[in-house]
Amino acid sequence: MTSTTTQVSPGPRNLVLVLAGQIVTVLGSSLLRFALSLYVLDLTKRADVFAGILALSSLPMLLAPIGGAISDRSNRQRLMVAYDAVCCVVAVGLVALLASGRASVVVIGLAMVLFGLIGAMETPNTTACVPQLVSQERLTWANGLVQAVQSASGVLAPVLGGILYSVMGITELVGVGAVAFGLAAATETFIRLPHIPRPRSAGIARTIAKDLAEGFRFTWSDRLVRKLMIAGALLNLIVTSLIIIATPLILRTVVHASDSMYGVGMAVLEVSTILGALGVGLVSKRMHMNTLWRWVLAVGLVFIPAGFFVTPMIVQLGFWPPFLGFMACAAAVAIIATILSIFVIVRVQTQTAPENLGKVMAILMAVAQCAIPLGQVAYGLGFQGFAGQEYVPILFAGAATVIMAVVFRPLLRREK
Repeated sequence: MTSTTTQVSPGPRNLVLVLAGQIVTVLGSSLLRFALSLYVLDLTKRADVFAGILALSSLPMLLAPIGGAISDRSNRQRLMVAYDAVCCVVAVGLVALLASGRASVVVIGLAMVLFGLIGAMETPNTTACVPQLVSQERLTWANGLVQAVQSASGVLAPVLGGILYSVMGITELVGVGAVAFGLAAATETFIRLPHIPRPRSAGIARTIAKDLAEGFRFTWSDRLVRKLMIAGALLNLIVTSLIIIATPLILRTVVHASDSMYGVGMAVLEVSTILGALGVGLVSKRMHMNTLWRWVLAVGLVFIPAGFFVTPMIVQLGFWPPFLGFMACAAAVAIIATILSIFVIVRVQTQTAPENLGKVMAILMAVAQCAIPLGQVAYGLGFQGFAGQEYVPILFAGAATVIMAVVFRPLLRREK
């Protein structure tokens, strides 16, 4: 099924407003979640509570498909306003409790979960809006901007959250967040998006359940979407989870980077993701479904020098050879993986009818995201089992990625 998405009048105004709102919602909610977790750490002095409450606030991402189903049934512009308005109300209430000294760890945890829930609902709604805002020729470029905002939020949230918390204090920081959410909600009222109400014959809960079932059926029954969903999940399982686990592990335990150089290394990785998102428009015209396997193969081949640079032969040469060599490979993998991710998103958007776009994109993202923790656990065990031989899991990931490329070559050969 090919989408025939109704678009708004040309011009960047609506896209700029959507991106501005996304920056506030995604960055603001992530920043406040991190700052609040630091506040909990200061209150309890317990690392397990700090890590547990931060992880708990990320669980609502599993509810993203519900947010997608709601997006397909609702006025997406009004949903943007509602999400930021709810964040504003939660932040105002939390400021009042913090100022009065009645904000317990449970209350703070609940607020963090609510912020995480809004973020999970907002992401598929924004992704579903993009095809309505730009022409199909500019869809890859627009999705690159959306992905860049999300990637930049991942980089800036812990950095700004930590700095602003130490400078302003938690009450004032949450207060600034409340004002930002309120301004975003007001600004989003000027966004113009087409909306055609869809009739329903049952209650809202049953309708959403039916829509979700329809979304799962379409995602699995459409041959191309099914292939792309599996490809995205495998890339996250094999590639993304390795980069997440291997980079801090290599920097800390293999090359023994100082705190400042560790920060530089992690920043390089995040900046590479942003560069991939911003640069996807430069290479998108040379990307095709039947040649997608070549990009996957490139990722697998980059893992070979990445493993080489952390072998004992290179590590004994000092800090800079393994650090520079491994980080160059990790940056290349991050750039290519980001480009592949955006290409998959755009292809699914053009393959899906607008009334199904929200839930299909949410299902695609949820499946892909669920693959990451599975890969992280597997690689954690792998690196533990090969302590002192960290190149072994990296080379294994390279071999698995090459095999994936070989398998997908005939599967995607007929796709235009």
